[in-house]
Amino acid sequence: MPTTNSNNKGTVLLTGLNGYIAGVTAEAFLKAGYSVRGTVRSASSAKTLLDALSHYGNLSIVEIPDITKPGAFDEAVKGVSYIAHLASPVSFSFDDPQGVINTAKTGALRVLESAHKHQLSHPGSITSLVFMSSIAAVRSPNNSSPEFTHTYTEKDWNTTSETTVQEKGSAAGFEVYQASKTAAEKAVWDFRTQNNPSFSISSINPVFVTGPPAILPHSPDKIPQTAQPIYAVAAGHPLSKASVGSIVPGLIDAYVDVRDVARAVVWGVEHPKESDGERYILSAWYAPPQSVADILRKEFPEKMEQIEEGNPGKGYDSDYGWKSRKVGIDGTKVVKATGVEYIPWEKTVVDTVRFLEPLV
Repeated sequence: MPTTNSNNKGTVLLTGLNGYIAGVTAEAFLKAGYSVRGTVRSASSAKTLLDALSHYGNLSIVEIPDITKPGAFDEAVKGVSYIAHLASPVSFSFDDPQGVINTAKTGALRVLESAHKHQLSHPGSITSLVFMSSIAAVRSPNNSSPEFTHTYTEKDWNTTSETTVQEKGSAAGFEVYQASKTAAEKAVWDFRTQNNPSFSISSINPVFVTGPPAILPHSPDKIPQTAQPIYAVAAGHPLSKASVGSIVPGLIDAYVDVRDVARAVVWGVEHPKESDGERYILSAWYAPPQSVADILRKEFPEKMEQIEEGNPGKGYDSDYGWKSRKVGIDGTKVVKATGVEYIPWEKTVVDTVRFLEPLV
């Protein structure tokens, strides 16, 4: 049975518990002294995570097979003080565009509806809700021509993916995911405007999330998609095939550590006045596969023959920043708000490889 924190700060409802980011976020909340109530479609899918994290504190699960069902979260929100909504379809390819968009958008609304309804009957019970959005809701993918120059901030919105998906259907590929995140976040802000809930609402918009997961995957194919590029380089795959851009053309090798994302979510629920109504882009580094190879060949000399050398030091700035790029992503707002810098890229890479070493 899970143990209870002696300094319990209240209960957080964390949706989509068995996801990559959610697992690390649950661990962060538990370590910070919160109880966590995680939602999953099937209890069996979270057993391994539950076993791995329960010793940190009070971790429980609630089955919600269909997050789009009216009242789906009515019972789950009872007794919680904070909500972190992370449940959403995630993939680099979808074959049911409208189903994906509907699940992401309606799932977010169902959480908000249940929280708002409970808050009306139990004033002051819920203080904050953090919504996990994405850089996909910020950056329009068609703005990737060589002539395009722009630094994205929280003021930007993806203005094209929803239309593209309507026109192309499943042929839109990764834009289905981008459209779903955009539609869901817009729905969240529309709900806030229309209903004026008494709890704070903020969104987290990370770029590609990488870093050590909460538990070791059973096999390489179970490694989270956005953490696979680091694994691929360490495992000796060609650098030309280890970039997210090689999987989906036009994507940028922009990364943030999953532990930074988890920390930002915790900060969001802890600071309702500061975070209410705010979006926070989490973008730490521009780091193509060459940077990963350079770090690993230095840190693990015994693996040098396995890791492709490529062109050391080429294709990225020495500080893994955006100075030499025409398109940049500004992730400084969250640093200014929290007062904490991002985890260094070298640490992210090394920690990830060490954690995944049994699979390399």
